[in-house]
Amino acid sequence: MVLWRDLRFMRLILLSMFGRKFWVLPMLPLLWLGFIALAVGLDPNEMIRAEEVLGTLLGIPMTVLGIYFGMRIIAGEIEDRSLEVAYTVPGGSHRLWLLKLWGGFLLLLAAEMILATVVASLITFFPFNAIYGAMQASFFYMALSMAMSTLFRNEIAGAVFTISILALNGLITDFGENQLPISPFWNPEMVTGADVTEVFAWSVQNRVGMILVICGMICLAFMRANRRERMLTDS
Repeated sequence: MVLWRDLRFMRLILLSMFGRKFWVLPMLPLLWLGFIALAVGLDPNEMIRAEEVLGTLLGIPMTVLGIYFGMRIIAGEIEDRSLEVAYTVPGGSHRLWLLKLWGGFLLLLAAEMILATVVASLITFFPFNAIYGAMQASFFYMALSMAMSTLFRNEIAGAVFTISILALNGLITDFGENQLPISPFWNPEMVTGADVTEVFAWSVQNRVGMILVICGMICLAFMRANRRERMLTDS
């Protein structure tokens, strides 16, 4: 009974964020696979290597989805004129936003399971690192989108800023060709000319560092959102 109640409550959370068709969202990244398949079909010399799966097939569509989810968590309350109601939720507004964040994570997880299954079955097998890396990148940008949308008190402004950071990351890393341990898209499979021990150390630094940065962005977003008078001004 408790599990059923929790599932019903999560369904209500997702309905409030994305509407009745929220269940379609995890399947939208398949459109990206269709585009890639068309591009590869038009150019026989264009092949997707297993080590490129993280960035090309999983990371990009999931990150776009994560940015959309993030801008809806808190700033969506402003756009929907329901922010004041959020402050009256038993247990505090942060409890509601944590549940929304959890709901976004579950949808991202569902999207990745669908994507990974299709890619492994129809395109190419890939290392487990790609699954974790894509989830890390998408959740990082979801947290950043949530934080920036809350800071600007506007979904679109937050999304534009986040997409700008995503584009900058792509330019700095040459869209995955130049791997940097500070990138959310860190992919050890793409590193060449380095000792295995070094790559492992960089990977640990990246994974731990990203967790800390994500937690920091979530805390900052909640701190900003809890400034009730400021958030309700002109909302």
